[in-house]
Amino acid sequence: MMPEDLRTIAMFDWLKNNLLLTITACEPASSDASFRRYFRIKTPDQQFIVMDAPPTQENIEPFIRIAELLKLSQINVPTIFQQNQTDGFLLLEDFGSQCFLDQLNSRTADDLYQSAFDSLFKLQTLTSIKDSGLPVYDQPLLHRELAIFDDWFLTQLLDIQIPAAMWDRVRTLLTASALEQPRVCVHRDYHSRNLMVLDSNSPGVIDFQDAVIGPITYDLVSLLRDCYISWPEQQLAQWRSIYFERLRQAGLINCSASQFNRWFDLMGLQRHLKAIGIFSRLHLRDGKSNYLGDIPRTLNYVTTVCAAYPELAEFNEFLLRLRAAEGPALSGVEV
Repeated sequence: MMPEDLRTIAMFDWLKNNLLLTITACEPASSDASFRRYFRIKTPDQQFIVMDAPPTQENIEPFIRIAELLKLSQINVPTIFQQNQTDGFLLLEDFGSQCFLDQLNSRTADDLYQSAFDSLFKLQTLTSIKDSGLPVYDQPLLHRELAIFDDWFLTQLLDIQIPAAMWDRVRTLLTASALEQPRVCVHRDYHSRNLMVLDSNSPGVIDFQDAVIGPITYDLVSLLRDCYISWPEQQLAQWRSIYFERLRQAGLINCSASQFNRWFDLMGLQRHLKAIGIFSRLHLRDGKSNYLGDIPRTLNYVTTVCAAYPELAEFNEFLLRLRAAEGPALSGVEV
C-alpha cells in the first residue's frame, strides 16, 4: 500500500503535472539506511524508479554527479531520466528487484562474484581519482566513522564505556592501516544488497552517492565480508587471492599477499565496527530495528579478525566479555 503523506503528494504532482506521465501503478520499491525512499511506477509504456530524498535530510546532488562519473568508468548505474533537485526527486532506470543477496548460494556465488569483481575492477582502474572531485577518506573521516561504534553501540545501546587508552590504540592501528594503502575510487557500500542481478551488463550498481577516494581493499572487503551474508573462510580467501593477483598484474598494488591480507582484515574491522554502530543508530534513532539482526554476524567478523592479530588481543577480550554478558542478542551468528 502506498504511504499517503506530503512527500508522495508532491512526488505525484511532479510526475503527473510536470513530467506529464500517465501512471498506471505505483508501489514502494525499497528503503535504505538513510531517509531516502524508492517507488516503482508503471506507465503504459515502461516502468521507472522514483527516488524520494527530502532536501532537509538528503542531498541528491552527489548521486547525480557520481552517477555521471561512474558511467564514464563503464559501471552500470541507473540512468537518470529526470531530476528535481529543488524538491528532492529523481526519475531513474528500473534495475528490477533481484539483488545479489536474493540469488547468492553455493551454486551461483562464483559467477555472481566474478561479475562483481569485474565491475569493481573497472571502478578501480578506469575512474581517475585526480579529476573525480570525490572527498578523500582521510583520518578525520575514519575517526568519525569509528566514533559511531563507540557512541551508538557501546554507549547508547549497551550503556558500556570502553577504556579510552584501549580504544585509542585500536583507532590508531586501523587508521594507519587504511591510510598506507594505495588509493582508488571507493563505492563505500559495495555489497550484496547494492548489486542488482540483470539479464545483461550485470551487476547494476546502486547506492553509490557516498563514494570517496580511499583504500584499495575497502570495497573488496565490503563485498566478501558482507554484513548480510557470510562464507567459509577458505572460500573467501580463494576469492581474495584471485582479486589480489588481478590488482598486482594491473600494477595497482606492489605488496606481498600477506600485506594485502592484513590491509583487507583491518579495513574490514574498521568497516564492521562502523556498521555495528549504524545498525544500532537505525534501531535507536530511526525505529528500523530489523537491522539489529545483522549485528551478531558483523560482530563475529570483528572478533574473528581481532583473534588473528596480537595487537588486538586486548580489544578482542573486551568484546568477548561484552558478548558473553549480553547473551543471545550478540552471540548468535547467522550464516
